[in-house]
Amino acid sequence: MRENNWEYALDCSAGNGNYYAADRGEAYLSYWEKGLGISWDGSDVPEWRKQLDLVARPVARVVAELGVYYTLSGNEDEEPVADAGAVERSETPAPPAWRSKRQQKRTVQGRFLGCLLGGAVGDALGAPVEFMKRTEILRRFGPKGITQYAPAYGGLGTITDDTQMTLFTAEGLIRGWVRGCFTGITTYSGVTAHAYLRWLQTQGERPTCDIDFGADEPGWLFQQRQLHSRRAPGNTCLAALRAMNSLGEPARNDSKGCGGVMRVAPVGLFAWRLRQYESPQDAFRLGTELAALTHGHPTGALTGGVLAVLILALTDGASLREALAAVKLLLRAEPGFEETLRAIEMAEELADSDLPHEEAIARLGQGWIAEEALAISIYCALVSRNFKQGVILAVNHDGDSDSTGAIVGNLLGAMYGVKAIPVEWLEPLELRDVITELAEDLYAFKDWAIGEYSDNEELNQRIWRKYPGF
Repeated sequence: MRENNWEYALDCSAGNGNYYAADRGEAYLSYWEKGLGISWDGSDVPEWRKQLDLVARPVARVVAELGVYYTLSGNEDEEPVADAGAVERSETPAPPAWRSKRQQKRTVQGRFLGCLLGGAVGDALGAPVEFMKRTEILRRFGPKGITQYAPAYGGLGTITDDTQMTLFTAEGLIRGWVRGCFTGITTYSGVTAHAYLRWLQTQGERPTCDIDFGADEPGWLFQQRQLHSRRAPGNTCLAALRAMNSLGEPARNDSKGCGGVMRVAPVGLFAWRLRQYESPQDAFRLGTELAALTHGHPTGALTGGVLAVLILALTDGASLREALAAVKLLLRAEPGFEETLRAIEMAEELADSDLPHEEAIARLGQGWIAEEALAISIYCALVSRNFKQGVILAVNHDGDSDSTGAIVGNLLGAMYGVKAIPVEWLEPLELRDVITELAEDLYAFKDWAIGEYSDNEELNQRIWRKYPGF
């Protein structure tokens, strides 16, 4: 597909361009017999005609703005929400606020693997001490705290709901892409919401609404039996997903628990692969939307946008300081940003102070709520010399050790790459091969020659079986 298809799509909408588009295997809009916004009798349709004044931009975004996904969603009896800022936000993505680095392919692949595997090892290291006070941790594991895996959930290196939901986030994004390739239209928040409902099934529960799970095409991730295990899932996530009435619907609660932010790191990786189409603002928006599926408080959602952009920037070669400067600019433009911004700036200030690490972390909180988990993770990433030190710092405190360990593992893994993760943490990690394969697919998906116009039917079928587009 061309990077900018708008003017071309206008021509296709008149009819003749369709044949050219189909011949080249490109996307096109085909709806108006007499031209965009011109009805069969020659009269204008103002709501569509005004699209002629918009600037050139990717056709997928045009389709989303025109509301086609809305009418296909089964909610046609409801009034669409007007978005006065749609035109301004739909311009060609602005360059990132950091300096992008030219990187070898294997370096970026190492960042993808490092991010997801790093999050999982941080989660697994923190799992045995999640509900322990720091004094208890030191009494049990010695003056350095927990530094190696300890038994949790019947094994060593076992993951929790944090990694489970992170994997379903990655799967949902890939399945959203596959859906777009085969149908020409997609909604990442809706398809990822469906992924979260599959995670809900792995916890032995179902939503109250009647949603087709496609039992005959469950997809590869759902078939990993080790994921069908309850690992202290967050009550807010469970309740919000049980109550979800339609895919992509934001949560109807006021929660700002850390269960929204701890799972969205894949958004930053996904956005990096689509960086010629997606801006940091787009990554921020998607991270916020996915967190908001279960957490209705502005802080519970905006922290998801922050983590998504941090991962995007680190994967692009930015320093953590550069990434933080960029994300704070985006954050300030959002309603209800103050609490999240204050937590980030406090983490930065404490990182520049001489305060002992354990005291600085205690001032940031315990990590049970979103801004505290994010701030603790940022602090640990800023003050650590390497991946191992940062993760150990992040799990040896009074609060939600597995979530802060997971988030700082995502950050430092994207920053340093998979080779920075200690081998003794990687080898016994539960589902290591599954996490690795998913990270590799999250890097590779954009190069899959799949879809309606693909000549490779075997590849079409193989990818659809693995990542059905719903």
